[in-house]
Amino acid sequence: MKPVNVGICGLGTVGAGTFNVLQRNLDDIARRAGRPVKITHVSAREVNSECDLTGIKFSNDIFEVAKDPEVNILVELIGGTTVAKELVLAAIENNKDVVTANKALIATHGNEIFEAAEAKDVVVAYEAAVAGGIPIIKAIREGLVANKISSVVGIINGTTNYILTEMSEKGRDFADVLKEAQELGYAEADPTFDVEGIDAAHKLTILAANAFGVPLQFDKVFTEGITNMTTADVKHAEELGYRIKHLGITRRTAEGVELRVHPTLIPEKRLIANVDGVLNAVLVMGDAVGPTMYYGAGAGSEATASAVIADIVDIARDIDSPGLVPHLGFSVETKNLPVLNADDFTTSYYLRISVKDEVGQMAKIAETLSLNGINMEAILQKEAPEDDDLVPVIILTQPVKEKAMNAAIKTLEALPSVPEKIVRIRTERLDG
Repeated sequence: MKPVNVGICGLGTVGAGTFNVLQRNLDDIARRAGRPVKITHVSAREVNSECDLTGIKFSNDIFEVAKDPEVNILVELIGGTTVAKELVLAAIENNKDVVTANKALIATHGNEIFEAAEAKDVVVAYEAAVAGGIPIIKAIREGLVANKISSVVGIINGTTNYILTEMSEKGRDFADVLKEAQELGYAEADPTFDVEGIDAAHKLTILAANAFGVPLQFDKVFTEGITNMTTADVKHAEELGYRIKHLGITRRTAEGVELRVHPTLIPEKRLIANVDGVLNAVLVMGDAVGPTMYYGAGAGSEATASAVIADIVDIARDIDSPGLVPHLGFSVETKNLPVLNADDFTTSYYLRISVKDEVGQMAKIAETLSLNGINMEAILQKEAPEDDDLVPVIILTQPVKEKAMNAAIKTLEALPSVPEKIVRIRTERLDG
């Protein structure tokens, strides 16, 4: 069998991992692919000392790989969305299949990239872009193909999961845990993409497109991070039988598709509520199979390399007849389901209201919620902290539209007895 030649662009954490795992397991990979798979060209700013490039062509210019006539598959592992987009489009123009781990690139430019790939009859594979080594794209796009999927819910950012786990288990403050996460390499020097939910929103965009056959629509994802999360709220949630996780949630409703990323209370008995540290988990609900959950390493050199190489092998198996599986799982897009505005989300809520310790305040809160069609499910009243006359009142509500909750909170915050902003965290039961 004619070998499949691979060109790798980028020798950072994932690039080096991909190079070394591929070289280490060449024999097994060839047996799985049905033909030899070999790295013939590598490009990076500089040689990585962890990679033995003996006998392999090396270039400082990544576009040399895209132009190399001997390369069949270009692996883009440089990150970013500008040069990476140019590189991928150049590879497609040169009739090369592409494998990428770049979630931002796919979420923001995937529609254009896939259109170009289909015009050239080549494949762009991106399993490693979502949840690291967990084969969630393949599961949705192939394993669950018989199902009408109603929702996909996931812990899809390891940094935020690590921070919330430490806050829960050790009572530590957000800023303290974030600093440690940066020192351990779990968070970047600028952690904005992680802690503000942007990274998770990129991944959710890709999951929704594969689950529902809609276009990639990153700009429509409602995104809320964890920077305002307090240890007090983590503990209050636990007293009520919940854990707080930063979730990406996409759900098909009668009105359209929800796309949202935010901190979420989950009942502590749910499996996904007990996924801790830097691990990821994705819960998929299908009409035939019911709930299925996929769990494992969401990042890391060799875990992500596992997904990159799986894509390489898939392409190598079908190198002479590519495109057997559509890029976003559907050969023809479904009717263009609208993406709901945040006002139209329906969910339950955790509210922490700091109220002056005066007679009749609970009655006013209950009346305001009732007038907005909001039913209370649980109430927890805490003692006022020392040197403070504000009493924390914790309320769990039944499901309601977000616009009703917005109206209620606006009215409550206008009360003289509620001098501080109300803390609102969305709640999901995740019933099977």
